[in-house]
Amino acid sequence: MGALLALSSAVVYGIVDFAGGLLSRRVHHAAVTFLGQLGGLLLACAAALLLPADSVHPTDLLWGALSGVGSGVAMRFLNRGLSRGAMSVVVPVSAVTGVALSVLCGVLLLGDRPGAVAWLGIAVTVPSLWFVAGGRGGVRGSEAAGSPDAGTGKGTADGLLASAGVAVQYLALGQADPGSGLWPVAAGRVAAVLVLLPDAARHARRLKLPPVRCLQAVLIGAGAALGLVLYLLAAQRQLLAVAVVLASLYPALPVVLGLALLRERISRRQVMGLLGAGVATVLLTLG
Repeated sequence: MGALLALSSAVVYGIVDFAGGLLSRRVHHAAVTFLGQLGGLLLACAAALLLPADSVHPTDLLWGALSGVGSGVAMRFLNRGLSRGAMSVVVPVSAVTGVALSVLCGVLLLGDRPGAVAWLGIAVTVPSLWFVAGGRGGVRGSEAAGSPDAGTGKGTADGLLASAGVAVQYLALGQADPGSGLWPVAAGRVAAVLVLLPDAARHARRLKLPPVRCLQAVLIGAGAALGLVLYLLAAQRQLLAVAVVLASLYPALPVVLGLALLRERISRRQVMGLLGAGVATVLLTLG
């Protein structure tokens, strides 16, 4: 069950990143990020109320708040990167580095001990995602969506910055007691809104969007919160290192959607990376 929840989280995150990337190319990334976190707060609170907790301790809420700080940082730089870089580069770069940091901390600091098969899956996942990040071919679809090639370098740097937030998000949330239910996620959304508030204030005029764009940003943020909820449920049933890696297979989905909907082309390295991600999924599920 833990592996299925983690994979479901990956699917949700993949769709959210694809949609968020497209919207960030049409309106300012600060608006997408801040309004999205408000949407995530609404969904997280509703989910926490629907799934009652056994007991909620202040420590669990603090871990959730720290996770929310990571989420806010990750989404801020990810959306900025997607607004000026290629989707097939920014998302995988943020994921591959976030996975490396999360697994390293989980094993060295938190005492996680994956089995041999799971270790093999982890070993396959990291280079697979790296191949996806480094194997971009033509970008017809990205150009059509308004993403200039000249911004790829900056977008990659934003992806690396986002990865630090991804690692904090995963690791901190994994420390919350399962008995606290989904309240750590709700606490995290509050923290994310507060962290992003200064940046939103600097771009206050950018937040004045047409109602349809506001709704799109809110729904994207709600989807991100749903992905985090699924991850938390997975982490409560699976080794943290395994749950992190399975959930972080989401970059494959934006690449596939880019191929199908934006008519992007991928290189042989990206094909190798996507195949490797599929193999890693099987190994981690078995392990």
